[in-house]
Amino acid sequence: MSASDAMSASRRPLAPYTATHFRWRTEHAGAVGVITLNRPERKNPLTFESYAELRDLFRSLTYASDVKVVVLTGEGGNFCSGGDVFDIIEPLTTMAVPELLMFTRMTGDLVKAMRACPQPIIAAVDGVCAGAGAILAMASDIRVATPAAKTAFLFTRVGLAGCDMGACALLPRIIGQGRAAELLYTGRSMSAEEGERWGFWNALVNAGALETDVLARAAALAAGPTFAHGMTKTMLQQEWSVSIEQALEMEAQAQALCMQSADFRRAFEAFAAKRAPVFEGN
Repeated sequence: MSASDAMSASRRPLAPYTATHFRWRTEHAGAVGVITLNRPERKNPLTFESYAELRDLFRSLTYASDVKVVVLTGEGGNFCSGGDVFDIIEPLTTMAVPELLMFTRMTGDLVKAMRACPQPIIAAVDGVCAGAGAILAMASDIRVATPAAKTAFLFTRVGLAGCDMGACALLPRIIGQGRAAELLYTGRSMSAEEGERWGFWNALVNAGALETDVLARAAALAAGPTFAHGMTKTMLQQEWSVSIEQALEMEAQAQALCMQSADFRRAFEAFAAKRAPVFEGN
């Protein structure tokens, strides 16, 4: 088997995936995957098991042959209240350092998997978005919320540091150092209006329109040049820690690869024929 055959064999559809600790479905012929945190009676908290399953699913998305965009949302008028107090917080108080480090590395691995998968991730947030829930929104590529969204990085309120799951690296890049410092030191709630003004939210929409709005955004991205979208996501991630000169060279190489794609040729041919391009993601 050639290397290309081996790579092709590793790709598989994820539309048939059956989730255990949240709900998973696909829209638009499998091109949009929707993850719904579904413990609404407790405002959709995470457990050890859901952390691990989310991490594994986002890792699998790297090899998905169908899913082009991911939507992450919560059920019952809330997004996610963070780690479950009794299923996670209480057991953590009795663990030794090696066990605690295994847990904190696992939660960090979830963020790594979200940032590494090539699909754009859109967070659709209503109501409570706190602790690890705020991190899930932060680690997404695009964030859309309702006016009722209340976001809190509340680690300091439970006696922990604000440097959790990449918050001290990611949050200042989204809203600025001073604003991030305030939220991480105080653990206070950021209103939806503040979040939009500061650039945390890309848009605010009414709760009744949230799903429709976000699925429309996801469908538009999924209909685009998805190989190129994956390259954009990679460059957005990797260029944080390089010089401008290095970034320019990285982008030159990345764009040259995109110029070899069939989608680039399709766009030219469509332009020449005065019609809209139809992208196929290759």
